[in-house]
Amino acid sequence: MTSPATPSDREKVVSKLPAWLRQSLKIRAAQYGIEIQTATEQGIRDWCNLAATTASVDTSGADSFSTFLPPGQWEGFRQICNDRRVSLIQGLAQSIQLWLDSNPAPDVARPEITRRIVVCNQKGGVGKTAITAGLGEALAEDPNTLHSVGVAKALTKALRASQVHTDEPEQYSPLDIENLPGPGLRVLLVDFDPQCHLTNQLGANPLPLNGDSLTNHMAGDAKGDLRDLIVSVDDEHFDGRLHLLPACNDAFLLDVRLSAVRAREAALERALAPLEADYDVIIVDCPPSLGLSMDAAAYYGRRRDGEKPGLSGALIVVQAEDSSADAYELLTTQIDDLRNDLQVDIDYLGIVVNLYDSRRGYIATSSLQGWVDIKDPRVVGLIGDLKEQKEAVRMKTPLLSYAPKSQQAIGMRALAREVL
Repeated sequence: MTSPATPSDREKVVSKLPAWLRQSLKIRAAQYGIEIQTATEQGIRDWCNLAATTASVDTSGADSFSTFLPPGQWEGFRQICNDRRVSLIQGLAQSIQLWLDSNPAPDVARPEITRRIVVCNQKGGVGKTAITAGLGEALAEDPNTLHSVGVAKALTKALRASQVHTDEPEQYSPLDIENLPGPGLRVLLVDFDPQCHLTNQLGANPLPLNGDSLTNHMAGDAKGDLRDLIVSVDDEHFDGRLHLLPACNDAFLLDVRLSAVRAREAALERALAPLEADYDVIIVDCPPSLGLSMDAAAYYGRRRDGEKPGLSGALIVVQAEDSSADAYELLTTQIDDLRNDLQVDIDYLGIVVNLYDSRRGYIATSSLQGWVDIKDPRVVGLIGDLKEQKEAVRMKTPLLSYAPKSQQAIGMRALAREVL
């Protein structure tokens, strides 16, 4: 049956479809970036143009399904169903299945050059580790499942709203959220901090001091294959796409060991280069340091020959308070010096304002305005100071596994798409 035409002169059609077919249609349409009504229209048109009906579809448990179709298409479809002696529900199910078969799930787009994201700030306590983990998790989420994502315009809206003191933390409204397929990328998280926070937060064990480590590989004293140290993170949720290279406390001595290494700025790249063929993105959680290890991390994120600007580089995590601004100046000075000394391009991927809560008043809101005013690099993420992240850390579980619909998870997915 139909209802009056919509403003776009389409007719509302109400029928039934089984839940599994509705979900498959919703996901596939999102993967192709089209509306469900467009996919349904194409499926019905192609089904009607067939010489005969296709294989029967199990429609048991079919429930209400509504969409909008061009005027007259539903009546024509009804007539063909009658001619072919199939019910409207069966005809619609065959049409949707035909569209799904004609439009298989697209392959995940793999970058030609492994993208390298260096998450940094020499100030501790700003949440670099949480951003590293959340960003990696968001990039590795299932491409055949829909996830709640903060839309791009919501970031601008949130930045404006957050400058006004309120009694509640910032929240995404339902109008600010889209359900989108996960990027499905293969991601390696590198815990480059001797404090091992990323390793511990994701439930892995730090590497023993008497064994092999990233530090040994960077210092030219490898004891084996670095791949043997990598662990998989929550395969049930990320299906083998998210891996971690754990840290070791020996990284406290990394700067000392690097001082004796030739071309020490390239030490991290030499160590990680053999792993790059296995991953689409490598994210490095840097220590709060301005030493040689930070030089090596920044150099690793430099733009390589043939790589487009803005794909790899430094992602700077800050808080809306004064000490973060001081640390930011020190970090950008170090990166700019490295650019000039080595004649390399190191791109800034943006600023993430983390642990934000406007209820902290003028210091928070005015500091946020200061970050927004920088423009280059621009603010690409605003993550609230909410309980789910702390709970996930306590449970040693990825945030996007522990609380996939939380405001922080929605924000992490929005950040991932800004970085992409």
